[in-house]
Amino acid sequence: MTSGHAYSTLTSLQRKRYLFVCINRRAEDNPKGCCAAKDSEEVYRALKGEVAARGLAKLEARVCTSSCLDQCDTGVTVLVEPDHFFYGRVTVADVPEIVDALVTRRPVKRLVVTADNTMELAGMSDIEGKTARKAASEWGQRANFKA
Repeated sequence: MTSGHAYSTLTSLQRKRYLFVCINRRAEDNPKGCCAAKDSEEVYRALKGEVAARGLAKLEARVCTSSCLDQCDTGVTVLVEPDHFFYGRVTVADVPEIVDALVTRRPVKRLVVTADNTMELAGMSDIEGKTARKAASEWGQRANFKA
């Protein structure tokens, strides 16, 4: 097998989008909380099932589990790659809309975590959100993402 053939085989197996669902679990008394306590495993199963049911699993999208994505305040969190943005506060009810967005290639704006909506998604006060806004802003600059 030549390296060119191996490369073409490998690239043909890749999907256009990867969705990483945080299913991290922490102790109940941990102040950061965790996505698993917010039903992230159910979101994962629903996303995986919906992607498969629509025939998108082989070429378009793969749904994977992930450990902590460091977006605890806005969990359940889903990272969408290679677009490099996060969905936050995702519920099972959001799954059909997220899969629709994969097809149309238009993110579900109300769920996209940005520097401007981090506090709102996390349900934080202005004081609590100061650090979160700064971190999200820095992330947004690195990712060069515009909602």
